[in-house]
Amino acid sequence: MAQADRAKAVLSKLSWVLSLTRLGLFSERVIRAFWPVWSLIFVVSAALMMGLQDVLSLELVWAAGVLCLAALLFFIWQGVRRITLPSRDEALQRLDDTLPGRPVQSLLDQPALRESDPATQALWQAHQRRMADKAASARVPKPNWVVSHLDPFGLRFTALLLFCVALLFGSVHRVGSLSDMAPNSAAPSIAAASWEGWVSPPRYTGLPTLYLNDLPAGQLTLPVGSQVTLRLYGEVGALTVNETVSARTEVPSAADSAQSFELNKDGTLEIAGENGRQWQVALIPDARPEVTNVGEATVSSRGEMTLPFSVKDDYEVVDGSARLALNLDRVSRRHGLKFDPENTDPLDLVLPLPVTGQRDAFDENLIDDFSAHPWAHLPVEVTLQARDAAGQLSEPKVVQFDLPARRFFDPMANALVEMRRDLLWSRENATRVAQLMRAISHRPDEGVFRKDKDYLRLRTILRHLERVIPAGLPDEDRKAITDELWAFAIELEEGDLDDALERMERARERLAEAMKNGASPEEIARLMQELREATRDYMRQLAQQSPSSEQTPGEQQQAQNRMEMNQSDIQRMMDRIQELMEQGRMAEAQQALEEFQRMMENMQVTQGGQGEPSPGQQAMDQLGEMLRDQQGLSDEAFRDLQEQFNPNGQPGQPGQQGQPGQSQPGQSQNGQSGQNPGQSQQGENGSGEQGEGQGERGLEGELADRQQALRQELQRQQQGLPGQGTPEGDAAREALDRAGEAMDGAEDALRNDDLAEAIDRQADAMEALREGMRNLGEALAQNQEGEGQEGDGQNTRGAGLDPLGRNPGETGLSNSEEGLLQGEDIYRRAREILDEIRRRAGEEERPEIERNYLNRLLDRF
Repeated sequence: MAQADRAKAVLSKLSWVLSLTRLGLFSERVIRAFWPVWSLIFVVSAALMMGLQDVLSLELVWAAGVLCLAALLFFIWQGVRRITLPSRDEALQRLDDTLPGRPVQSLLDQPALRESDPATQALWQAHQRRMADKAASARVPKPNWVVSHLDPFGLRFTALLLFCVALLFGSVHRVGSLSDMAPNSAAPSIAAASWEGWVSPPRYTGLPTLYLNDLPAGQLTLPVGSQVTLRLYGEVGALTVNETVSARTEVPSAADSAQSFELNKDGTLEIAGENGRQWQVALIPDARPEVTNVGEATVSSRGEMTLPFSVKDDYEVVDGSARLALNLDRVSRRHGLKFDPENTDPLDLVLPLPVTGQRDAFDENLIDDFSAHPWAHLPVEVTLQARDAAGQLSEPKVVQFDLPARRFFDPMANALVEMRRDLLWSRENATRVAQLMRAISHRPDEGVFRKDKDYLRLRTILRHLERVIPAGLPDEDRKAITDELWAFAIELEEGDLDDALERMERARERLAEAMKNGASPEEIARLMQELREATRDYMRQLAQQSPSSEQTPGEQQQAQNRMEMNQSDIQRMMDRIQELMEQGRMAEAQQALEEFQRMMENMQVTQGGQGEPSPGQQAMDQLGEMLRDQQGLSDEAFRDLQEQFNPNGQPGQPGQQGQPGQSQPGQSQNGQSGQNPGQSQQGENGSGEQGEGQGERGLEGELADRQQALRQELQRQQQGLPGQGTPEGDAAREALDRAGEAMDGAEDALRNDDLAEAIDRQADAMEALREGMRNLGEALAQNQEGEGQEGDGQNTRGAGLDPLGRNPGETGLSNSEEGLLQGEDIYRRAREILDEIRRRAGEEERPEIERNYLNRLLDRF
């Protein structure tokens, strides 16, 4: 076959492919020539579907229409000028560009040497056949519709986006409004009149918002203060609002398209016009809150007044107040009260509200301490009021009673408190108070004062008072004198808190004095609770004391003949005394109290052995001390971590390093273990400032050094630990080894400033220490049982018991089985802790991890 015939045959087979290729080339030229046209059409269509012509003025709409039409004609003219029909050669060129080796062009080529040898001719024909086969497999090339070089800013995409938004949020029917803007068109048609309305009750009612279009005409009952919002659509004046429920002084036009007003009285609400509606509105009045009940005021063991009250409201109470005023007409005006008081301003207190739950009806207690106030035990008038969310105040609830406060049963303390009240009542009592002080301290050797320092203290106060009386008793001096008198009276009433025996004696004396003077049952119950606490402290102190090894055999024999008494016996005796008092048998109760005093005087706490404590007990004491040190160190690390999250927080929490009277973590209380040489020493002024090297190292470095000291102390205590060879002793050693490893990890974390990891490791160390102490205590208990079985002639009744007959705990320490808080104080303390957690959880400046932890505590409790 000749070359021309072969090429013609191949191109005839590609005629359909060439036609589609020419169509693709034409589409490319149309898109590139007319993309501004369809972009402009998209923008104008989007504006019309969104109703822009209804917002703009007629003149502006016509001007914009003329400009858009001119731009459209210009873009069409430019496109028509640029567009041309693609030729067959252009289609062949585009098709050949998509094929490897350009086979179409190869078929149309001619050899340079037409007359050549047969070998060359055969090679050329073979090449033509291969190119023909490739050309026959040609496919229609994909058109190139990219116009980015013509639209570098992407305006076509912006137009398409506007058109899509109009399709979603607009309406094609709005385009028809253009016909109303034609010059010769009829008057524009007005859309049918319609309306919408809502009624929103006050938020504090908790009621939902109502949609007026869903409510049928008729009776409508709503809370007073509800907000009505109306929207009118269509021709102005087609719908109007007529109402007699708002009591508005400046009434807008009834045809305003947007109206809003508050419901303040019963009346009619009407939307007049097509599709209108009318309601008869009846308002639910918001009742004033009411203080329904005020109970009897009582006083707690700490002198705090508790005044129960009840409040109710139809919706919610937001706050309340209690005004406490002196009822001067009922005051017995004699002695120090015969002068007119200098200050009769009432005291304003805030009524407590429930922390959780509804506040429409609740019972609460007003708790405050007026023991140090000049009006203590004097007639007062208390006015309670509550306020609801609408701002309405309840009717004042007035109660009268003598202001409850702490009572002093010690005669000297009672006299000091009364003289203090007289000074605060009026300065004119200063001379009288000075004379009373002189009379009391005239003969101190007649047993008026229990201690010499009490006499000297009273004389010091007296000299101060007499020095400032000529100057008219200035405010600063009066405050200093009255504060000193109050502190002196408290010390005389409670005794020296460091001496458990004296405190117990003082509690017993106050209880006896109260029974003798016919005190109230509440006061006697409070004093009985104080006696229980003081006795428990005294027994605890006796249990911690070691027996004296210096007693003679005769003294030891005499001590064995004394009464042995355990704590359960004391508890039964106190229960008997309280039972007699509750039955009103005061004479028998006072006799039982005297018997209790004699038994306490004759009581001798026996010890399990003589001499120094056993090695096992020493090891337990040292491990317990180390556990406390580790706990303190962990607390400091936690405070440092908390300050990292909350730098502006309040760092002065209880137990913070540097407070007086507290042992520092890493240093034992006796100063012998855990002492870090790198720690700064306190100077003569007791400030305990750190050295320059300590400050450069940082707080984490100091904590790491103290953690290392604890670890070294643990290694020292592990040497010679008793109980070796027994399962419990080996378990104790393994637990202490784990504690040491956890301490090493905590030290490394502290040196790397990883406080979170350090706290976790310290917690592991404390848990391992507790486990080691439990195992060691079990080993010591088994050892004591073995020794008790081998002994001859010993009394096995006290085996395994401490000197007071109590069972030792798992760690070998005495088990009290008593709560940390007793009586009503536990409820107040729990309330204070809960309020503090809620306050901290509501502080936005605290880190989220801490607030989440506090919220979990609130959910649990």
